[in-house]
Amino acid sequence: MSMEKTGAAVPHRPSMSGGAPARERALRKQGRDTMRRLLDAGRTAFSEMSYHQVRVADVVKIAKTSHGTFYLYFSNKEDLFRALARDAMQDVEELAERFPMVLPSPAGHAALRAWIEEYGELYTTHSAVIRLLTQPDTVGEELWADGIDILGKLSKAMTAVMSDSGRDARSAELTALSCLMMIERMNFVQSLRHLITLDRDEITDKLTDITFAAFLSTPVR
Repeated sequence: MSMEKTGAAVPHRPSMSGGAPARERALRKQGRDTMRRLLDAGRTAFSEMSYHQVRVADVVKIAKTSHGTFYLYFSNKEDLFRALARDAMQDVEELAERFPMVLPSPAGHAALRAWIEEYGELYTTHSAVIRLLTQPDTVGEELWADGIDILGKLSKAMTAVMSDSGRDARSAELTALSCLMMIERMNFVQSLRHLITLDRDEITDKLTDITFAAFLSTPVR
C-alpha cells in the first residue's frame, strides 16, 4: 500500500505531514525518508507492544536512529500515534466511498467479496492503530471520536446501498451496522494471530455469503 514505483507519483499520506515539530518546516527528501522510517518503526512498535509499553526508545531502536532525530519530527509517542491514525482513517474513509452496489447476481456477490477482501487487507495494514482507536481511555476522547466518525461513514455507505435496494430506512441502518460489526470483529480476531489463526480466504468467503444474504433478504415483520 505504501510502496513507491520509480517514475510514478507517490500518493499523499497524511502521516507524512509529520508531528508538530515537522510541520514547522519544509522537509527535503532525506527528512521525508527519515520520517517514513520513524512511522514504520512506530507501526511495528504499536503492533508488538501495548500502547502504554511503547517508548520513544523502542521506536528509535527499530528505526535505527536517535532520540534527537525523533524529536525533530514528533513531540512524543502520542504525536507519532496520531500521525499513524490519520493514515488509517483516510484509508477507511476512502474504502467507504468504494462500497459497491450489491446486485442479486454473481457479479454483485463478486463485487461485495472484493470489497470485504480489501477491508481485510486494510485492517491488516492498520490493525494495531484500529484496535487502539476503539479504546478511549488509551488514545483519548478526541481520537476515539474520530474513529467512531469513520466507522459511521462505513455504516452510512452500506446503509445507502441497502436502502437503494428497497429496504426501509430503519431496517437498512440496523442490518448494515450489524454486517459491519461482524466484518470488523472477524478481522479483529484474525489480527490476533498469537491467539487464533483462521484462513483468510475462508473468512472472506463466509463474511461475503452472510452479508450478501443480509442485503438481499426481506426483513421479517
